[in-house]
Amino acid sequence: MVEATGWLGALLLPLVLVAFALAAVALDTGLAARAAGSSGNLRATATAPLRSVAGLLVQQRRRTLAADTLLWRGSGIALLTAAVAASFVTPLGHWAVGDLSVGVVWFNAMEIVAWAAVWLAGWGANSAFGLVGGYRFLAQGLAYELPHMFVLTTAALGAGSLRIADIVAAQQDLWFVVWMPIAFVVFLASVLAMAFFSPFDHPVSRDIAGGAMAEMSGVDRLVFAGGRWLLLVSGAAMSVPLFLGGGLGPVLPAWLWSLVKTAVVLAALVWAGRRLPTIRMDRFEEIAWIVLIPATLLQALVVAVVVI
Repeated sequence: MVEATGWLGALLLPLVLVAFALAAVALDTGLAARAAGSSGNLRATATAPLRSVAGLLVQQRRRTLAADTLLWRGSGIALLTAAVAASFVTPLGHWAVGDLSVGVVWFNAMEIVAWAAVWLAGWGANSAFGLVGGYRFLAQGLAYELPHMFVLTTAALGAGSLRIADIVAAQQDLWFVVWMPIAFVVFLASVLAMAFFSPFDHPVSRDIAGGAMAEMSGVDRLVFAGGRWLLLVSGAAMSVPLFLGGGLGPVLPAWLWSLVKTAVVLAALVWAGRRLPTIRMDRFEEIAWIVLIPATLLQALVVAVVVI
């Protein structure tokens, strides 16, 4: 049973998401230092996110000629808002900000807002590199969104409901990840893609000087990058109620199980991002249309047969 927390939960949710995002950035920094051959300092690694935030806060904003300031700077706010709003329906144990009957649809709708946000960032800067990055993300979205929607539909089909609480309840005896492994893996891959995190970071890769983020600096870059990390956290958190039984587990309270599972999934995503090379858009399109879509449809068919 999931209870709606209302405004109190809405105020606390961003703090929880930010805490996870800071931890993820610290882990990413540590992995980067290790890949560079440095053992790293634990204290320096732990404080790296805060130092980066402080640096961006005092950094001067860059301006480009004839930029659409409203669209450009509004993109970061839109991305940040979408990441937080997507988690409104994600339960923390027995609590959620909003226990919507169409929670799966709400989560996917907020992700679509991210499409607009990244495109606005690329278009509004009036920069060639930014525009190329925006177009790359649109192409990436066309590749990952269909498999992503299919796996969300598969989880809802397994529970017979679009409500997240019902999906968690349906896993009382057996977690969905056990008999929906393809859907689980594809969902995690789509989470990396929607947050344009490596190996799906082509929209902001170095060959186009940072792409959609090429012209961003100071507070603008901080807000946009923060939205990106919060989107990754939001996706990792949603995988828990969809496939890992939500707060179900022995001994520990339900809310703590949700936090532990989210931390494990988030750490796995950050680790994968550091281990896998960037995938070009044309390659990703081929993989999505030739492999991922047929695989997710087959997974949905299996689930439908079992449920019926």
